[in-house]
Amino acid sequence: MRRTNNQHGTRNVRPAGEKRTQKGREHKQTPARPGSAPTHIASHEQETKARLLPTAELSNQSVKKRRHPPPVAFLKTHKTGSSTVQNLLFRLGEKEKATFAFPYYTYQFSYPERFRAEFVDELPEDSSQFDLLCSHMRLDLNQLKKVMPLNAILITILREPLRTFESVFSYYTSSVHAFSRAKEIAARPENKGRTALSVFLDDPESLWDPKVPSNHLAKNPMSFDMGLNNEEWNASWPEDLYRLEEAFDLVMIAEHFDESLVLLGALLGLEPQDLAYVQMNTRHASDVTALDEDSRVKLRSWNALDSLLYDFFLQEFWIKAEHYGLNRLKAGVAELKASTEKIRNNCVSRSAVPPSELEDLVRPWQTDTATILGYEVQKNLSLEDQGFCVRLVLPELQYHSHLYFQQYGRDMRSVPSD
Repeated sequence: MRRTNNQHGTRNVRPAGEKRTQKGREHKQTPARPGSAPTHIASHEQETKARLLPTAELSNQSVKKRRHPPPVAFLKTHKTGSSTVQNLLFRLGEKEKATFAFPYYTYQFSYPERFRAEFVDELPEDSSQFDLLCSHMRLDLNQLKKVMPLNAILITILREPLRTFESVFSYYTSSVHAFSRAKEIAARPENKGRTALSVFLDDPESLWDPKVPSNHLAKNPMSFDMGLNNEEWNASWPEDLYRLEEAFDLVMIAEHFDESLVLLGALLGLEPQDLAYVQMNTRHASDVTALDEDSRVKLRSWNALDSLLYDFFLQEFWIKAEHYGLNRLKAGVAELKASTEKIRNNCVSRSAVPPSELEDLVRPWQTDTATILGYEVQKNLSLEDQGFCVRLVLPELQYHSHLYFQQYGRDMRSVPSD
């Protein structure tokens, strides 16, 4: 991820060093909505701590091993394991001194609006192109091409649709209008013992109004994030799907996460240690709803477009895996697992730690309907190891804030309230 090499040609928002005028900011970005990060989660104390992370400077020997991967645009989809991938990319970008394409306001590109180039903050004066984009957005391929270099690698991740929707429902029960209505109905005395999810699935059409802005994740959420029509099948859907297949260099699959990372590593020229990870945004077991067969049938029907999307890209994933070589892939997964286990053992003293037992710096954002667990870092590490290990477990909002300040020397902007 070179900051100054522009030999491949770019479609940047503006030439290097050119500042955005106020006129270019006349549009109003939508305030944070369900499915988006809050506009001001990290307190000043948290942001300060994030800036004071131990330095991640590498030894001279490590510098020689840098791979200078190509630019990457990562479509961060909701509740698919995307935060784990984002953390990996954050670490890679920081290590390679990449220039990040950050949202002009807060943590997301005015989600759930379709992505527009004007949602991106200015290109730093000492950079000729953006190297990494990995914040939440709703995809618009044409607009994305205006921001990222022509040689950028485009990736995303999908998850089995039933588990994706269950996770979306759990995480956003109180903020998605259709879900909150189901929660209210489930709380009535006559529905004692019923879950809000089961109430929703009994009659989703009566609870879901696509015109309500907060309902965008209440049906086919992955299709929505991918920029597709998520309400119903239409004539353009197959063509749109094949256009996505042509545009994406890799669509990772959450159920084959390690295999996906090996293929990602091959695309970007990374070593197994570059791909080490811990699972981010893991819910407490009590917040995960078991799906009986009746619920699965209803979920599959309600999210039929997500099922088509997932099945299509699952097939494409295995085609890519076969081209890579299945035996080679198996060997790569084994090497990745061994490397990751070694790094986890060195870095993590406790996993699945309740938020009340975590320091502000490493405490994930909590919703009022799901408890998000985190990690405790080993004590008595060297300064270099501490810097690496903290980053390995650092939640999205804190890491985003740290990298933004590192790149621009200022805090992120909040969405205007008026």
